[in-house]
Parts: sequence; structure tokens; C-alpha cells
Amino acid sequence: MAADETLSDTARIARDLIRFDTTNWGEGRSRGETEAAEYVGAILESLGLDIEYVDAAERRTSVIARVEGSYANPVDTSRAERPGLVVHGHLDVVPADPANWSVDPFGGEIRDGLLWGRGAVDMKNMDAMMLTALTEILSSGRQPNRDLTVAFFSDEENGGTFGSHHLVTHRPELFAGATEAISEVGGYSVEIGGKRAYLLQTGEKALVWIRLRARGTAAHGSRDIPNNAVTKLAEAVVTLGREQWPLHLTDTTRQLLAEIARLLDADPEQTGPDELLLRTGTAAGFLTATLRTTSNPTLLSAGYKHNVIPDTAEALIDIRTLPGEEEGVLARVRELIGDEIELEIVTQDVGLENPFEGPIVDAMVGTLLAHDPEAQVLPYLLSGGTDNKALSELGITGYGFAPLKLTPELDFPAMFHGVDERVPLDALDFGHRALTDFLLNY
Repeated sequence: MAADETLSDTARIARDLIRFDTTNWGEGRSRGETEAAEYVGAILESLGLDIEYVDAAERRTSVIARVEGSYANPVDTSRAERPGLVVHGHLDVVPADPANWSVDPFGGEIRDGLLWGRGAVDMKNMDAMMLTALTEILSSGRQPNRDLTVAFFSDEENGGTFGSHHLVTHRPELFAGATEAISEVGGYSVEIGGKRAYLLQTGEKALVWIRLRARGTAAHGSRDIPNNAVTKLAEAVVTLGREQWPLHLTDTTRQLLAEIARLLDADPEQTGPDELLLRTGTAAGFLTATLRTTSNPTLLSAGYKHNVIPDTAEALIDIRTLPGEEEGVLARVRELIGDEIELEIVTQDVGLENPFEGPIVDAMVGTLLAHDPEAQVLPYLLSGGTDNKALSELGITGYGFAPLKLTPELDFPAMFHGVDERVPLDALDFGHRALTDFLLNY
């Protein structure tokens, strides 16, 4: 265990945040984010910032602060020409079963030069980087280059119902003046063909969470009951889980594939997209899922006793479509499961795809290359989702930029919602330095 005096402020804050158990099971069931939000709020207040806590429901707390920009550039002094930026993270985490972990998932343990615990990469690491970057800037008497809305949301792991979506719907004025945003799951390094490359997240797939429900005849478990709800549900679940959705390349994935082919010295005409991405090593964990829709069963619920056939069985399916394909995919799902299976949309949210160009992209790329000159920076489409979905309803364009310089042997994509989640301490410090420079210069 590392003593506090040997930890950087970023590592210490990330560790402290991990020790707040902010588990979110979804559909309103959560331990809550209030204590973590108050911890974050105290740091922001210590910097002289006015903060606001917003509770979408009991113990579902988000915290927001505004930071005034310097606007010191004599060539460009107008706020209209340099609109505000939202810098946001989330405080909740997905569940973790301690029996499956080699450490206490909420212990914030330091081991082998890494910080371990639920949230170490998703995304209390970025929360800590945000706080220490702001601390370095404001405590030195400086200001960021433009106005910032700094947000730590609740409920991201439930699609933002009690977090970002609540604030966008009920408190849109908190984001007034902002046109762009940065948050998680972008700006981290991978090794491709022996070369370090940073994946900058310029978009994300759409989210469609559905519940399947089968109904049948309740009966004694010894009887011959063809109208068995569990059997009918199981057939639908297997069908969806094994569906091979067609390949569909977006502008982002075409650009990414071209860059990967260059780094691997591969002929994209001879090497198919799936094979090309599989050759990227650990990066493939995120990248292969961006080539097509995915439909993964995630939860089954039926019955209450071994010898009772239940009359109802349910399953949750996590569907991620490419932007704009949601309705077509839902129509195909209904064809696959048949008329006897009920389909309920639990949560649906938009997909995003932004160009890999423009001043903010130039600033993110420039920042990464300033701190790691030998690297490459590539665009990619996130297979998951972030709170940028909610902010897009206000016309705010969101990117994933949580910069981390990682060792090639660390399977970073596997850390998201995985077992033994962990992040290198030196990667946290790299991220703090890069984020500080970005906020000072963009």
C-alpha cells in the first residue's frame, strides 16, 4: 500500500472517489452519488468557485460549477467567437462482485504502480484529472482559455435519467453559452503495429435497451406444457444473441481503418475490416463493435421454485446501433423474436458522429502530441455511450478526451465494467498534465 505522501493529488483524489460506493444497478436502483458529489463540491468550493447541487431524485446528486475564462487573446476577445466548453464526468459506477475481484472493488488499493477499484477507469480517474487540472490552473492565478461548465453527473450508467438528461431537460441554463464538451473514453493510448496511437473519440453508437417478455401457462414442473414462457424467452434470447448484424462503415470507421492499415502496413483491399481491427491487439475490444450493431443479452428473470413452471419470463437486451439505424434495427428485432414475445423499450438514446477536424480536434491532437511527440492520433467511434448524448439535445458537440498514456500490455478496454479495474498511477499524472494544458490553451 502506498502512503498518502507518495501519491500525486490526482491519484489520491481518484482513490478517495473509488472509496465512495456509488453503485448504480439501473432503473432507479442505486446507492446514490450524494457523498461523492459533496466531496467533489468541497474541492471546487476551495478553489473559490460557486457550485450548485442538483438532485434528480433522493440521493441522486450532480454537482455543477462555472469557471470564467481569461479571454486574454487580443486577436479574439469575444465570448461569441470563443464559446464555452462543458468538461464533464460521472460519479456513479456499475456493480462489482467482490468475490470475483482480487482486491476490494471499493478499497482504492494501490498495487504494482496501479490504482485498483471500481471506477478506476470508468470514470473516477477522469473526475480526479478534472479536479487537479482546475486546481493547478486556478491556484496559480490563471484561468482557462474560455468559460467552462464543469459537471459531475449522477446516473450515467443508467443512461443519465437521474443525471445529465434531468439537467438538460430541467436546468438547461446551466450550460448556457457552451457549444462543445469533453468527457470520457477517448485520448487513451494503444499499441498498433508496434507504434503508440491515441484513440480520440469523435462519436458513439446509439443506445437501445429493451426488455423481452414471454408469457405462458403456469403449472407443476412435472407436467408437459408446450406453452412454456421460459422456453419461448430462451429461444428469442438465443436468436438475438447470435444474430450476425451486417457490416456498416461510417465516415469515422472508414477513416480509422485507413489509418490502421497504414500503421500495420496492410492492404485494406486485401484485409477485411474485421481482420484489420483484430490485428490491433487490446484495442480490438472496443473497435470491432463499431463495425455493426450488437445485441447482447445481459439479464434473465423467471420463476420462483424448481418445480413450478412460471407464467412469465423476462430478459434484458443491450442493443447498440450505429447512428441513425435505431428504428431499422428495432424492426429487425421484432421480426427475429416473433409475435409471441413482447418488446418494451426501457431506454433509447441517440448516436453521435462528429468530424475529426476543426479547432477543438486540432487542440486535442496538438495536446497529445506535445506530451507524446512520437505518437499517432486516430479517430474512433465509441461502441458504448456517454453523457454527451444528453448534451447533444442542447446543440453541444461532445468528444471523448480523457488523456492517458498506457503501457501496451494493459488491456484497457477490458477494464470498463470488467473485473479488477485498474489504471497506472503515471497515466493519471500524464492525463492531469495534458488536460491542464488543453484547458489553458483551447
